[in-house]
Amino acid sequence: MLYSPDPIAAIATAPGRGGVGVIRVSGRRIDAIVHGLIGRPLTPRHAHFARFRAADTGAIDEGLALYFPGPNSFTGEDVLEIQGHGGPVVMNMLLKRCIELGARHAEPGEFSKRAFLNGKLDLAQAEAVADLIDAQSEAAARSALKSLDGAFSLEVRALVDELIQLRMLVEATLDFPEEEIDFLQAADAQGRLLALQTQLAKVLIAASQGRLLREGMHVVLIGQPNVGKSSLMNALAGEEVAIVTDIAGTTRDTVRELIQLQGVPLHVIDTAGLRETDDAVERIGIERTWGAIGKADLALLLVDSRAGVTREDLEILARLPRALPVLRVFNKVDLTGEVPGDVGRDVIHVSAKTGEGLDALRQRLLQQVGWQGEQDGVFIARERHLDAIRRASRHLDAALAAYHRTELFAEELRLGQNALNEITGEFTSDDLLGVIFSRFCIGK
Repeated sequence: MLYSPDPIAAIATAPGRGGVGVIRVSGRRIDAIVHGLIGRPLTPRHAHFARFRAADTGAIDEGLALYFPGPNSFTGEDVLEIQGHGGPVVMNMLLKRCIELGARHAEPGEFSKRAFLNGKLDLAQAEAVADLIDAQSEAAARSALKSLDGAFSLEVRALVDELIQLRMLVEATLDFPEEEIDFLQAADAQGRLLALQTQLAKVLIAASQGRLLREGMHVVLIGQPNVGKSSLMNALAGEEVAIVTDIAGTTRDTVRELIQLQGVPLHVIDTAGLRETDDAVERIGIERTWGAIGKADLALLLVDSRAGVTREDLEILARLPRALPVLRVFNKVDLTGEVPGDVGRDVIHVSAKTGEGLDALRQRLLQQVGWQGEQDGVFIARERHLDAIRRASRHLDAALAAYHRTELFAEELRLGQNALNEITGEFTSDDLLGVIFSRFCIGK
């Protein structure tokens, strides 16, 4: 896979003002940039105090400069890091000077992409860099660091290595059909394939947990006006994020809040009450409610426990997408005397006002997303990883079914290996790489 090693430069720190800002430069032939900006050579991997010079040799800023010659750097190329004062004007002046000296503006994720292309990271590790930056909880950050350290990649490579061994046995059978030895039977290829399927299923479970930590779940609160959706949102969030009044129709737009349950991010969406209305603004809010429902992973249908499930509630249920899981939450049990908690049949009794039953609701939400609790073996993962593992699993199932048809057996094993190799990038199209790295921040 070819790429241009020309120098690239970018601001690696977040936009805005800060005590320190960092400019990163990577590529071949960056000596001219070092000389033009600093005026002297730098000792590798040592911090140097320097004045950063403009074209007229006047000072732009002063700070620290570090030089990492390739291949012993993050990207595998020569890398220069400039640490100056973190004001946006100063940072942009320093970046502009690097461009004047021969660098070009880095594209999103281009530093990590070069690290991948130069063999410093595999694709799963490169994605973990972005996931560590974007982590929304401590659990997600720990899991992303495991993937960055190679835990996920090691699991995948172990599966691939075993597949390669199986494929070697198959090739021996195909290459020496006249031999009396049945290489597949002698090596218990069928038993090894069954063991491989079991291990693949375990990796899928761990990756599914990691995807939950990374992406979380979108939960939409729906129901008639004044059943307590906003009150429940505030109770789950632990603060007043939605306006609560006794006036029906108070919520006229979707209100979103990120809530963490055991490190799993839940994107909770409070919506306008679903009812027929002549209010033009409220109608817009109701339209947005149905839009949020279409993108949700789970719907909480709030019901006033004093009235129970009404005809209007049944009409709401009838309009929901068939594939959308629904949990019925009977609110205001403090006014009816009903026992709060999980009563089964996808029904929870709560009081958003007093907080009774909320712990049971939180546990049910975690059960609904399939969360099994933070474990040592959980690593961060993405939907594309799960898709690759599922495809590999289907190919192994097909291989087992075709065990006595050697050529078909070999082909399914090959396809299974290719699917797993997509995770680490050993078998990945250039188009997919472009999509993956385009979602990184500029300085990574």
